[in-house]
Amino acid sequence: MNSVIEKEKRLTLALTKLKNLNFKNSNIKKNIDNLDEQRNQLQIEKQELEEKYKRLLSDYNSLTDKLSEFQNQEKNEIKKQQQFSQKIDELNQETDNLMNEFDKWQT
Repeated sequence: MNSVIEKEKRLTLALTKLKNLNFKNSNIKKNIDNLDEQRNQLQIEKQELEEKYKRLLSDYNSLTDKLSEFQNQEKNEIKKQQQFSQKIDELNQETDNLMNEFDKWQT
């Protein structure tokens, strides 16, 4: 990015020096004007690209945050499932114990 900025500065300086010269040949003046128009167009394109980059960066950050949020939700769901499974195992164990006690009382 720095090299682009440096090139832009040098181009602007060169165009300024060329504009200050007094040329008798109209083709040279037309070429300078054409270069100036191209420079302006490149500046517009550069601004558009910078805006697109900023939007993309913002979208990327937003998506990264959402992904992190989803991952945290997934971890919480897995934890809840594990806790639920553990409670079921405990209830099954308790039911087995109660059934054993019941069988003892019946005999």
